Amino acid sequence: MGLLTGTEQSYYQGTDHGDYQFISLDDIVNNFIVAYVGESKLISKIKRLDVAFHAQRAMQELSYDTTRSEKSQEIEIGPALTMILPRDYVNYVKLTWKDSSGIERVIHPARKTSNPLAMLQSSTFDYTFDSNGNALTAEDSDTWGDYSNNPTANNEESTILDKEESYGQRFGLDPQFSHANGSFFIDPIKSKIFFSSGMVNSVVTLKYISDSLGTDAEMKVHKFAEEAMYKTIAHAILSTRSNTPEYVVGRFKKERFAAIRQTKLRLSNMKIEEISQVMRGKSKQIKH
Repeated sequence: MGLLTGTEQSYYQGTDHGDYQFISLDDIVNNFIVAYVGESKLISKIKRLDVAFHAQRAMQELSYDTTRSEKSQEIEIGPALTMILPRDYVNYVKLTWKDSSGIERVIHPARKTSNPLAMLQSSTFDYTFDSNGNALTAEDSDTWGDYSNNPTANNEESTILDKEESYGQRFGLDPQFSHANGSFFIDPIKSKIFFSSGMVNSVVTLKYISDSLGTDAEMKVHKFAEEAMYKTIAHAILSTRSNTPEYVVGRFKKERFAAIRQTKLRLSNMKIEEISQVMRGKSKQIKH
């Protein structure tokens, strides 16, 4: 029985485009139980809830660096110079701002500043407390206030890079500051991204990693990673059972590693024509 349902017209005139390349997590659980669980099989008996737990954990781990569940969000930076982290944010890939040509310019992190918790103090520099004895704190720190009001924070060491009179005078320039694209830092406690002053009114794109478990619609796996899911679930179940022989656990550990490696190669999406086009530029001679 074929996997495709409906007509081609219903597909092209519908909204669910490209879903054939994915398989749902519910189907992963069902297929695993059919293939691995039962009499005379590797796992004689297990609860469906246990399989679902290990399937979710496998999806999480594979989403970080194998299947790369990467999302993006674009906003315009207002006068507050902040951006709220998405609700399913795990880690960022990169931040960019869009120029007038639609080209994305990479924004680099500011490694020498932050927005620490600012304690309120009295005129004698003692901490101040409320009626319940809790220390009072400010909404933002003086460090962030000075950083957001500093016009040179947007291009720390690049203010004179384009001036002809500075030619040859910037020996030892740190490449991480050799740009005018702005800077940012992330406060995980307040779940916000803070930008330098020059980023106001800029259209910024945040590319970040999720764990693919945010909503039911997201809980699906690329078919290139389907076998890696089965091997990861099997290894997780067998390694947590007390009566499983060690050689069986070791075998599935190796199979899981091989399946994940194969998934990475498949999802790398390397095309020989594209690689050849890039390598043609390597033959050019650079004249000084």
